[in-house]
Amino acid sequence: MNWIFPLSKGSGPLPPLNSLQQQRQRQIESLKAAHSNLAEIQKDVEYRIPFTVNNTTISLNILLPPQFPQEKPTVSVFPCVRHHLVDSQNGTIITSPLITNFGMHSDLGKVIQSLLDEFWKNPPALASGSASFPFLYNKPSGMAPYPPQGFHFMPAFPPQDAPRVPGADSVPALPPAFGTPRPAAPAYGLIADLPLPVPTADSQAGLNGHTYKMPEIPETFPELTELSIAQLKDLSDQEDLLLQHFIRLPQLKQVTSDKDDLVQNIIDMAKKNLQLEPQLEGKRQEMLYKYELLNQLKSAFETKMQRQHELSESCSLSALQARLKVAAHQAEEESEVVAEEFLEGKTDIDDFLTNFMEKRTLCHCRRAKEEKLQQSINTHGQFHAAL
Repeated sequence: MNWIFPLSKGSGPLPPLNSLQQQRQRQIESLKAAHSNLAEIQKDVEYRIPFTVNNTTISLNILLPPQFPQEKPTVSVFPCVRHHLVDSQNGTIITSPLITNFGMHSDLGKVIQSLLDEFWKNPPALASGSASFPFLYNKPSGMAPYPPQGFHFMPAFPPQDAPRVPGADSVPALPPAFGTPRPAAPAYGLIADLPLPVPTADSQAGLNGHTYKMPEIPETFPELTELSIAQLKDLSDQEDLLLQHFIRLPQLKQVTSDKDDLVQNIIDMAKKNLQLEPQLEGKRQEMLYKYELLNQLKSAFETKMQRQHELSESCSLSALQARLKVAAHQAEEESEVVAEEFLEGKTDIDDFLTNFMEKRTLCHCRRAKEEKLQQSINTHGQFHAAL
């Protein structure tokens, strides 16, 4: 049974590669050598490189056409971004001159590295409306279909201000800004010196939705009726006396008292926030650790999915049929060798009958199994036929 599985020692030699296939393999080997985190979605057809910019994971998808490298590859990004290297129509297809001018003598590994360096140098901005990975369902014409390998359960993390260092690993490490001491907050006494805004209505809405109702201002001031005309003239001419009079008004005293209460509430809230800062920092560190663990689990899952896809391809009915055909031909050739040795007198008749019947029986059994597989494929399809 060693002829069924490709990793067995009894499998026949593979046919030699032509010139175009050899150049295609050299380009793929260059891509693998230049990028250690390369994920093979479909062997010799589609590859994916995840990279992180501003704490946002972006996937670079590389699709190789059948006549590659005579035909240029199709390189896209997911999710949709806004960048000078990306087509502004769809936000995914890369239209860099390195891709549009790709030729037989280009180096795919160096071209992809140049694109990544440009993304790290000028980080792209995420575009809205990105829902699925490109080419999984709407692929360019002329490309053979293959099963989707996208992972849409991973929502993109919101971008932050931490810069991305070129050449770093795709799994983000803990930013050093979280461990460095922060500058001290300003003294609370400075808050009381800030001027209050002059209200333009009876109630003022703050940034957090709270409103402040101004005290009612009477139409007349009884205090002024007790003053003489000379005192009123002094109030009108001297601003200091007028200011002292306004400070003694109960409405202004209420505004001042309310201001002091608000300032004290702000101070108490700021102190409470500072007390919660260590807890917030601990939660942030825990989130970063879980995010790194999630990336590791995702990478392991993609590797296992790739391995599962390779095994399913190697055990498909069409692959088994091809191996049966090769094995039947091999058994037929061995029976002909036995017959030739008998005709040349190298073996006696008993050994000839035993070996020849064994080889011919094995050949006919393999051909019968091959025909049975072909009927199953024609009736039920390649992946749903019953063995």
